[in-house]
Amino acid sequence: MQLNSRIALVTGAGSGIGQAIAITLAKLGAKVVVTDMTTDLASKTVQLIHEQKGFAISYAMNVCDPDQIAHVRDQLVSQQLAPNVLVNNAGWTTSQSFMKNPPDLWDKLIDINLMGVIRVTRAFLEPMVQSEKGGSVVNVSSDAGRVGSSGESVYAAAKGGVIALSKSLAREMTRYKINVNCVCPGPTETQLLRSNPENYIDALLKAIPMKRFADPTDIAHAVAYFASEPASYVTGQVMSVSGGLTMVG
Repeated sequence: MQLNSRIALVTGAGSGIGQAIAITLAKLGAKVVVTDMTTDLASKTVQLIHEQKGFAISYAMNVCDPDQIAHVRDQLVSQQLAPNVLVNNAGWTTSQSFMKNPPDLWDKLIDINLMGVIRVTRAFLEPMVQSEKGGSVVNVSSDAGRVGSSGESVYAAAKGGVIALSKSLAREMTRYKINVNCVCPGPTETQLLRSNPENYIDALLKAIPMKRFADPTDIAHAVAYFASEPASYVTGQVMSVSGGLTMVG
């Protein structure tokens, strides 16, 4: 899965799964554009890639800000660094009973997790299509969007929307030799996971057949596959990386 000819942009790459994706793609030879709404976190990921002799640059980019997204796109195009691999990883959730959700929480969850993917994809597909050289879009959804998740109903709805968007775009983009696929992480060892109550974490771990949480690199390897030449005949597909917690046919 060498990616020496790829320029990859990863959203939410300042920490957790996004950071692991950026580092993994760089190890495989891609030039990586690290984006995150927090500049310091993005810079840290770039530093880690540089320490391993990889190529990386960073931009502050909030997936809820169309102007910021357009600015990053235009900067990359002007530097001949328009990505031919787009990884929509940025996301956010919190656990709360649906009946206790305030409407502004619904708006935030949908704006980040679904509209953020739509905005970024629309912006960066334009130069990818114009290049006439093809490419890959890999959307990081969630198994919550496949099988539901108690306490995350609106988040699951947004992530289910990402799955439907990925499949529909896959049909539209084949004429441009652009593949669109989706990775659905299960519970992953991140700060966000560890912010949950200990009894919740213990119960979740017991439910996973492999008896461990995913390491962020487990997710990164699935993303790297979809971005690579071996997946050139794969589009519109959804891959769960969950240690067997979900087994969706």
